[in-house]
Amino acid sequence: MQASVGDRVTIHGRTVGAGNRSGEVIEVRGTPEAQLLVVRFDDGHQALMSRGSDCEITHVA
Repeated sequence: MQASVGDRVTIHGRTVGAGNRSGEVIEVRGTPEAQLLVVRFDDGHQALMSRGSDCEITHVA
């Protein structure tokens, strides 16, 4: 699944008791096969990340 600017990202906690983190994709870098996402999380933190098994992307209409 390809991510686009404006999509929502949810990172599920990997350990017991770890909460989910949510944010918005503000930039997409890399190639379609190897996307890197710049995400602004709801707490204001920004990160460059690649998608993993704990990442869920929700397309916004």
